[in-house]
Amino acid sequence: MSKIFTPTNQIRLTNVAVVRMKKSGKRFEIACYKNKVVSWRKKLEKDIDEVLQTHTVFANVSKGQVAKKEDLIKAFGTEDQTEVCKQILEKGELQVSDRERHMAIDSMFKDIATAVASMCISPETKRPYPVSMIESAMKDQLHFSVKPNRNSKQQALDVITQLKEVMPIERAQMRLKIVIQRREARKLRDKVVKLVSKTESEEWDNGVLTIICLIDPGQFRQLDELVRSETKGSGSLELLCLKEIVEGDEVLE
Repeated sequence: MSKIFTPTNQIRLTNVAVVRMKKSGKRFEIACYKNKVVSWRKKLEKDIDEVLQTHTVFANVSKGQVAKKEDLIKAFGTEDQTEVCKQILEKGELQVSDRERHMAIDSMFKDIATAVASMCISPETKRPYPVSMIESAMKDQLHFSVKPNRNSKQQALDVITQLKEVMPIERAQMRLKIVIQRREARKLRDKVVKLVSKTESEEWDNGVLTIICLIDPGQFRQLDELVRSETKGSGSLELLCLKEIVEGDEVLE
């Protein structure tokens, strides 16, 4: 009875995420566990054994074709499989199916809408909009397309700017307590007031200025840097409330 012979340069793998890189005219691929590649790139996963299905570099994962040593040396300067895997893992292109790509885009779309809803309110009611309303506006009025290579927060800020053109919406305000000591108080007062949306109270006590105010979150860094630099650290900003929302129901139906 003849033996069934399996070539030693072929490895069969199933349920894999493939990361691909082209270098020196050759294609190199590695087989990874799904969802682990992104975790590795974000430094959340540090154990490479949790990421790689095998410490093997392939010419073609689906066909089980292992890359030749001479090709590895020419392209990467080493035949160390683990070292080459790390390079491909860091800089290679993650291959995903159309279904997975659509699911990832849908998930990011929801993340962006959720971020917008968490950062904004209706200027009339001072209450947040429900996520579903933000999603509808993004789809029907903005015809918004997700950019997979940008993070959700960056895109959410873009969406807020665009939504202001089609619906009443504004960033939820931050309530701050600003204290400036005697020497710098009068000099800084006007500069501070220019950066706030609304001054709720302003008190002077023996030359020390205390301001309770509302600011747009986008102004916080500039205001913080102004007070720190001009007062050499003697002034202070205290965040009293991250969002200025009316009491009662927190969602605008």
